Amino acid sequence: MKKLFYLFAVVGLLTSCVSKKNQVIQQNILTLKDSYCKAPFKYNYNNKVPSYNSDSILAANIELKEMFSDQSILILNALDNLDEVHKIMDLKKDSSLASQIKVLQLKTKINSKITIALTELDAVAAEFDCEGERVAQIGNYVDNLNSSRNNKMILYSIITGAAASIAGGIVSDQGWSNAIDIGGGVLGAGFGLATLNPKGKKVEFIHQRNLLRDIWKEKLESPNFPPFIWYMYTEKKFSNKEEHSIIGNMKERWLHYQFDDDKTSADQSVIFSDGGYYRADDLHNRAAMLNQMQSATRTINQNINYLLLDLDKLIL
Repeated sequence: MKKLFYLFAVVGLLTSCVSKKNQVIQQNILTLKDSYCKAPFKYNYNNKVPSYNSDSILAANIELKEMFSDQSILILNALDNLDEVHKIMDLKKDSSLASQIKVLQLKTKINSKITIALTELDAVAAEFDCEGERVAQIGNYVDNLNSSRNNKMILYSIITGAAASIAGGIVSDQGWSNAIDIGGGVLGAGFGLATLNPKGKKVEFIHQRNLLRDIWKEKLESPNFPPFIWYMYTEKKFSNKEEHSIIGNMKERWLHYQFDDDKTSADQSVIFSDGGYYRADDLHNRAAMLNQMQSATRTINQNINYLLLDLDKLIL
């Protein structure tokens, strides 16, 4: 009787755990097919991506190099503010009050463009952050599915072992008792092995607006990003070594760490599609990639900060 009592106690405890996990799963199902991270409407940017002919731009504005870094000059060009800077340099030669007022007006015009660029950076980084949280939530959902399944297999294994032990103690015939013990052991081991599923469950996860796909394809323009942000991503002058662009370096890291240097596997991955069936590992990879792009986007603020410092030196 004591064995039966312990058996029912274990069954009740594990069933309770599985039930709670199922409740969590049902709460997360709403985020599978509709992203709450995308903007409520699509903004149609009128501006095109700035010119990538950086050497010509720098050569045409060589007189600015005394006050500005190469990156600052390229950002001013991307924001269409080079004319204002040239006018300020000319006006600085005149110390009259009228010239000083005109300088302040031009500086305000430049600051307005910079403010818009900063808000665009914040908006893109926020979407990466939100989408990363959404994917992490789905990852937890699939982890819960796998955990729930494993708990059931463990429960069945315990029940099988306990039932075989009880039946073996009841049956008086030694031959039958041994057969029951062996059969129960084999069945219990089978349930135990069933928990060793390396891939686990999968779930359908849809993302028709796929920012990571735009990064992976790296076209000249992307409708999902403001032209200024896309230019900063794809112009080699804004990366540390200037050999590859920001997203060029990012893609190399993804290929190596997320896809084991298998370009074909990466190109065919569900991560860069409109969505499909994800396993837990794919979801965790997607979340990591979104977080990496969020960080890369925020580092562009450093370039704009250096530009602001250069502008302050110009005004003084």
